Amino acid sequence: MNCCLLPKKEAQGKENNSSFEKGNMSKDKERKIGVLMEKRNEKKVELSIVIVNYNDKAHLESCLSSLEANAQELNLEILVVDNNSSDGSQEFIEKRFPKIRLIRNKGNKGFSRANNQAIRESRGEFILFLNTDTVLFEKTIELLLEEMKGNPQVGALGPALLRQPNVYQASFGRKVSFFSEVLQKCFLNPYYKLLLKIVQKKREVGWLSGACLLTRRDILDEVGLFDENFFLYFEDIDLCFRIKKRGWKLVYFPQAKVFHEGGVTTTPLKFSSRLEYRKSQLYFYQKHNSKTSLFLLRLYLGLNFSLLYFWGWLKKDKNALLRSSYFHLLKAAKEKEWKK
Repeated sequence: MNCCLLPKKEAQGKENNSSFEKGNMSKDKERKIGVLMEKRNEKKVELSIVIVNYNDKAHLESCLSSLEANAQELNLEILVVDNNSSDGSQEFIEKRFPKIRLIRNKGNKGFSRANNQAIRESRGEFILFLNTDTVLFEKTIELLLEEMKGNPQVGALGPALLRQPNVYQASFGRKVSFFSEVLQKCFLNPYYKLLLKIVQKKREVGWLSGACLLTRRDILDEVGLFDENFFLYFEDIDLCFRIKKRGWKLVYFPQAKVFHEGGVTTTPLKFSSRLEYRKSQLYFYQKHNSKTSLFLLRLYLGLNFSLLYFWGWLKKDKNALLRSSYFHLLKAAKEKEWKK
């Protein structure tokens, strides 16, 4: 009956050998886990800086050089997503800044989608979104991180943006609706430009410019990434609205400063960029505002587009077809057709 069993002593020896082998295996496993943990810890960075580029080689060197100067003693990574530039941007980055992680797109994926690509590949606890036409002042990153770490209730932080020395941009606002936009553009923006020269204090706001915007990875995990229905424009305000809606604070922090030229990649594409602006504006209103506010915006844009089309017709403008596409945009907005 027990012919297949080992003798007692032999069986005990086998058990001892087995436990010895298990002990060795568990130690080996522990060592491997330890090595993996060490490697994982080595890969952790405090800050990921995300830049989206589209044919802006002219500003890349000054932007990335200012980052290098700011990043000498910081644990960070820089990711540049290139939306299929044709001006030699990719080759320039690889040659001049080889340590930067370059993500190449085969087409122009838009600002939101390109940012999301980098976020998914980044490893930082904090994420800084930065435009190519920016130059950081000394210790800008250090000041932003210090402020963010010291205030755990802050969800996003924006520095002062300057177009020229002592010429401030209105890089924040309260809310975005039809009447608040009229108020902001006609009165508050000129007022802020004067006020910000004199009053250098941080303040809680309703939204911040995405030209330089610091947030936490945990917050993006909570509220979601950029809404990819925004190809260009309003994606930063939409993200800020979602962060604030979850109870986090948005803070304008002028102790940190950034030079921002503004509009360098969109100015050469005046009509198409304006079309994208209006498309994103309509989608934003549909997503965040009342039906009354959306109706007023449509009414205003209908009048605005009619004047543009009539003026183009008088001048026999070559962009007449593009101008007529504004009306198609209004029709699509009414039918809620948000297609890329």
